[in-house]
Amino acid sequence: MTSALIRQKLNQLPHKPGIYLMKDRFGTVIYVGKALDLRKRVGSYFQPSRRLGWDLKFKALVEAIHDLDVHEVRTEPEALLLEGKLIKEFHPRYNISFKDDKRFLMLKVNLQDPIPRFQLARFKQDDGARYFGPYVHSSALRNTLNLLRRQYHLRGCRPLTPDEKDYKHCLYGNLKHCTAPCIGNVTREQYVAQVTAACDFLSGQNGELSDQLTLEMRKAAAAQDYERAALLRDALADLRQTTEKTNKFERVPYTLPLALEPARDLAELGRVLGLAGPPERIEGFDISNISGTFVVSSMVSFRHGKPDRVNYRKYKMKTVVGQNDFASMAETIRRRYTRVLREVRAAAPATAPAPTEPGAGGADQAVTPPPRAKAKTVAVPDLILIDGGKGQLNAACAELAKLGLSRVPIIGLAKEFEEIHRPGESEPLRLSLDSGALKLLQRVRDESHRLANTYNAELRLRKISESILDEFPGIGERRKAALLKKFGSVQRLRVATEEQIAEVPGFGGKAAAELRLFLAARQGETTAPPPAVAP
Repeated sequence: MTSALIRQKLNQLPHKPGIYLMKDRFGTVIYVGKALDLRKRVGSYFQPSRRLGWDLKFKALVEAIHDLDVHEVRTEPEALLLEGKLIKEFHPRYNISFKDDKRFLMLKVNLQDPIPRFQLARFKQDDGARYFGPYVHSSALRNTLNLLRRQYHLRGCRPLTPDEKDYKHCLYGNLKHCTAPCIGNVTREQYVAQVTAACDFLSGQNGELSDQLTLEMRKAAAAQDYERAALLRDALADLRQTTEKTNKFERVPYTLPLALEPARDLAELGRVLGLAGPPERIEGFDISNISGTFVVSSMVSFRHGKPDRVNYRKYKMKTVVGQNDFASMAETIRRRYTRVLREVRAAAPATAPAPTEPGAGGADQAVTPPPRAKAKTVAVPDLILIDGGKGQLNAACAELAKLGLSRVPIIGLAKEFEEIHRPGESEPLRLSLDSGALKLLQRVRDESHRLANTYNAELRLRKISESILDEFPGIGERRKAALLKKFGSVQRLRVATEEQIAEVPGFGGKAAAELRLFLAARQGETTAPPPAVAP
């Protein structure tokens, strides 16, 4: 049955485009969608007459909806952009599209390049280039880019500094689509003026070209040249789709739902798990990877039922090769509690005897850290929560046993049915979805999942920042690897001298000079003026 809250919100929805967010009873976003008419689209989810046609997934989604939010936008492209941004932010359970790391296409041009050219890009970097977009319709963007090159006679070749040798095989130059600055047909200043005019076009100053295409289309239709008229019609539609103004939406901050009565939830959790008392400190673990690459894990700490962010930890796997969540969980547990035991011993008073073996004496008791380490809590937690089922739980238990910490309470929370797995118990424990104890565990699990995914995304973006070298013409994997091995990062390579770059195998004097110029241009500043193009 539709709740009174949802019915009230449905009656207030406008007949305008926008996006909607469906939430469950925990306040977690479980689905994000877009609509040309918010009232009609969202209302269709709650029509009893359509229930017989629902599939199992859609039925499960509707039954889980406890609340909803909407955001109005001006156009359908804006709705699609905002939908993709929110899906990547919240990773809703019932969404499929936009969950990968693929972004909408943009156009970039660096006016500091010797001969600037427009390129397609998916990530905006701080490289001194101008970016246009993102654009929703990739095919329309590519067609508009071709039109732009013909209209303003711009080059489409790849070399950073093309010369006469490149011109011999240049299709753009031979078809007269490019003014060929590489062989001196125009000066660099004249060519930059062409590129600047194209930038103005992309910024919205395109009424003249639009009127020209409309006039040519009508003339072709009047002359019964319907094939040409259709091509002009499609070009005009692509042009309007690409240059249509859209709002740029800022990153939506992640908010973790907080418990209304954390003390009560902790007391209930301690009771249902059979603990000695409410678990004051809970540490949660999760693994994140994409097809075995950038395998990372996270550890979040909750104290008194609330996030204790100063004690969060992130791990990059050192011993695990490929996609193996069990081995990754084992490595994380081993590294985390090996260090905890070492810090417990280091923080223990000199007069107190250190435990002879892990888990004995005071190893499981909270130890007051020295005054200089007040920000950190050195202690074995009261409860360990693993995001996963029996497999991940068993891997974690095996590592705790090796460290002598078998008596530390540990459980696994399987996401599909919210089942609680316990060591030595064949049957999982299922709590009511309204249970405060389960909601607390879900908050810990979701926070560890968020932290792991965020760290994974950071590593991928860091890797992408190194791929700026891929834009340097003629570079291969071996030469790029040789550069990164010598300098460690693109940032260090930027400040390297031409002589230092020339020491890398495969980079003679000319290649080193071109790479130095390329990196300076990508940084938005040049250490030397660009090479002049003969008039």
